[in-house]
Amino acid sequence: MKVFGFLVFGLLSSLGLLAQQDAMYSQYRFNTLAINPAYAGSRDLLSATAILRSQWVGVEGAPETKTLSFDMPLRNRKLGIGMQVFNEKVGVSTLSGGFVSYSYRIFMENSTLAFGLQGGVSHFRADLSSVNLGNPNPDQAFSQNANEVYLNFGTGAYFNTSNFYLGVSMPHLVKNTLNNSNISTITNGEVNRQYLHLFVASGYVIELDKDFKIIPSFLFKGIQGAPVQVDFNANLWIKDKFSIGAQYRSSSSLAAMMEVQVSPQIRMGYSYDRTITKLANFNSASHEIMLRYEFGFQKDKVLSPRYF
Repeated sequence: MKVFGFLVFGLLSSLGLLAQQDAMYSQYRFNTLAINPAYAGSRDLLSATAILRSQWVGVEGAPETKTLSFDMPLRNRKLGIGMQVFNEKVGVSTLSGGFVSYSYRIFMENSTLAFGLQGGVSHFRADLSSVNLGNPNPDQAFSQNANEVYLNFGTGAYFNTSNFYLGVSMPHLVKNTLNNSNISTITNGEVNRQYLHLFVASGYVIELDKDFKIIPSFLFKGIQGAPVQVDFNANLWIKDKFSIGAQYRSSSSLAAMMEVQVSPQIRMGYSYDRTITKLANFNSASHEIMLRYEFGFQKDKVLSPRYF
């Protein structure tokens, strides 16, 4: 029954993810394309980022998320394109898919303003029949698996200078409904719809001296039908090679983070999250690993440090 409880918890959590909450990342500054299509091409070269997140380690069926994204500028950097693929597994359910992003960039004297659009497809599957209910007469609500495909579109705007950025976006504009009678029965029909998400993200580089920089940032998440959530971050960069930081996610968790600029092309990051809710009694922590690779590096050209 304990295993069953975790499996059902995972299933309902994944439905809540489908309905009310996109996958969350502590290192959101390195996964901006996932929430804002206007970010595409903003790094002015071909960039690839991979993130692996294992949430609530120790809880059976807890969320595991993998994402891979690419973006690059086109036509004298006035246009940007990007692509992201993702896979989220929670309990007996998975949500996978991909999105293509496009941005139009307006260059000003010391800043850039970009507007973006994205479109893509998601595949939701819940293997309900695999749930062991511990009952010789299984509940008919678990007799049929959920297997559905959704199309969605999003938009956003992104403004940045060399030491500041501000992004506003709504990555999913279509309110898709999960048309599965069994899911509706299990959840009482309350969490079987995708809702609108509003993201506002910003950060600023404060240069203390040539060797030390502090980067405060935040991510505001407003979701129809759910409480507002805000992530507050602060990172200290040392000689543009190493960073340590901390995050507070409102009414949810605390995190410690580190980043290493391994080479001009390679950056690695790690986040250790601890929930501050009652769920802390049932899991050890959440772990997130990030790897970014910048293409187009030339021996006679030095890449300027980028912090977002």
